[in-house]
Amino acid sequence: MKLLNPNLPPHTTPANRLKALVLDWAGTTVDFGSLAPARTIHRVFEGVGISLGEDEVRRDMGLAKREHINRILSMPRVRDTWRAIRGRLPTADEAGTLYEMFIPLQLSCLAEYSTLIPGVVESVQRFRKRGLKIGSTTGYTRAMLDLLMEASAKAGYKPDCSISPEDAGSGRPGPFMIYENAVRLQVYPMASIAKIGDTPADIQEGLNAGAWSIGVAATGNAIGLSHLEFQSLSAKERESRVANARAELQRAGAHYVVDTLADLDSVLDEIDARLKSSDQSLAPPRDHT
Repeated sequence: MKLLNPNLPPHTTPANRLKALVLDWAGTTVDFGSLAPARTIHRVFEGVGISLGEDEVRRDMGLAKREHINRILSMPRVRDTWRAIRGRLPTADEAGTLYEMFIPLQLSCLAEYSTLIPGVVESVQRFRKRGLKIGSTTGYTRAMLDLLMEASAKAGYKPDCSISPEDAGSGRPGPFMIYENAVRLQVYPMASIAKIGDTPADIQEGLNAGAWSIGVAATGNAIGLSHLEFQSLSAKERESRVANARAELQRAGAHYVVDTLADLDSVLDEIDARLKSSDQSLAPPRDHT
């Protein structure tokens, strides 16, 4: 059998511009500092006698919540504490019980943490003027995502497509929520999509999907403060926290890192320029602030 076109790998469809952005929710478009999931997880574990450190709660943020809880339970200190309290290691059934505790607690407070991050509405308007479709993924359940979507729509932000782990069969770092966005938005190839989020799990999701992967450093999980708390810090402390967040996202493999969605336009220009010039190799991790 003769290969008819030796110049084109069989898996490659060239892209000449970006066609869609897939945005994260908490810490990227809503809930500055990604406070809702962190505070709820604290409450869940306190309910079984375990006090978590902030770094323990936030290390695996961005994953589907059941998996996030499982990852916390796998931490040696948490396992040791659990065994000291109960005389044995946590079981799969007990992990499931913690997840069932998490769901109503999160739903009860989610509206309180649904405020749009400053600049999101204006940024999305600019992205749409570029001809970009707007998708989204999350670590929240479908019911939680529906609450966020309702509140965000009232505030002026409504993605064209919003996918939860339940909708795609699994969550981050797998690529399937992004694939489902591509199907529903009717966008291909994957190099014409950019995934934007504030956690390493977001970055890995984008990379695994074959999309451009862009980190948001100054509004999300690594900051861990409300907008008011963040603004109340000294300039030196703010810059230190943002620098640490940038470094975390770069280590995760982000092609670009910006501080907020409002800073994304120049990155989109650069990606479009590379696609138009047929330089579709993904850039090494870099800070674009």
